[in-house]
Amino acid sequence: MLVQELSGQKYSKTHHRRALQSLLNGRSEGSIERKHQNISAILLELECPWIIGYKPLGNYQALLFEVVMETLVNDPIFDQAARHASEQPAIVPMGVNFDYWVEATPQPTEVREAANRPQFLAMKRDYVAREARNRALGLAGEELVLNYEQQRLERSGYGALAGKVEHTSVKRGDGTGYDILSFETDGRERFIEVKTTAFAKGTPFYISRNEVEFSKATSDRYHLYRLFEFRTRPRMFSLAGDLHDQLQLDPVTYLASLG
Repeated sequence: MLVQELSGQKYSKTHHRRALQSLLNGRSEGSIERKHQNISAILLELECPWIIGYKPLGNYQALLFEVVMETLVNDPIFDQAARHASEQPAIVPMGVNFDYWVEATPQPTEVREAANRPQFLAMKRDYVAREARNRALGLAGEELVLNYEQQRLERSGYGALAGKVEHTSVKRGDGTGYDILSFETDGRERFIEVKTTAFAKGTPFYISRNEVEFSKATSDRYHLYRLFEFRTRPRMFSLAGDLHDQLQLDPVTYLASLG
């Protein structure tokens, strides 16, 4: 199912679940659903995409972790599909209904279940990192947010402010700490950082130290917009204020020098 989803092919979760049920000695559909969620939690820890709709669920068995690891190591088709999904270009989707695209911010347990998180992994895929380097996807997400902010202000009766919304990352470069300069209806600046994924809502994302520090310095005006399922049904949630207080920030790289 995951390879089909990554490849843009339709499939039936119900058909697959019932086919499994016939092979599993009477396991309930609910238990099969939870096992798929356990697999999603493992894939999250391995920095892999998972099936949208199977929200990661922790407290999985060590044996399941080993089986998922072994499957990934020996499945070049999955690797090819995940790499392609991470790296393929993107364009701004047409016809997005902004009335329905804002969702609630996930609770921390939705994003990451830490109880069974392995400290050291023999294998991690870099699909999340590859997608973060997908400039076409990032730019398309920023342009969609630009459209949303302009429409938000115009609908509120502030067309003059809508005309001042700026695509800062394009106009000034990537070092400002945010991507879009927008406005509140009272004229105050709204600094927006945009993070876009084609994968599920809870997919981790990369953020620079500069972006995090800028969120602290401008906490009363700062917003992070997280866009997800971008290629199929784009929606977003937002975080406002100092990101130190809202995210689990893992140091993933170090700048090393001698002396």
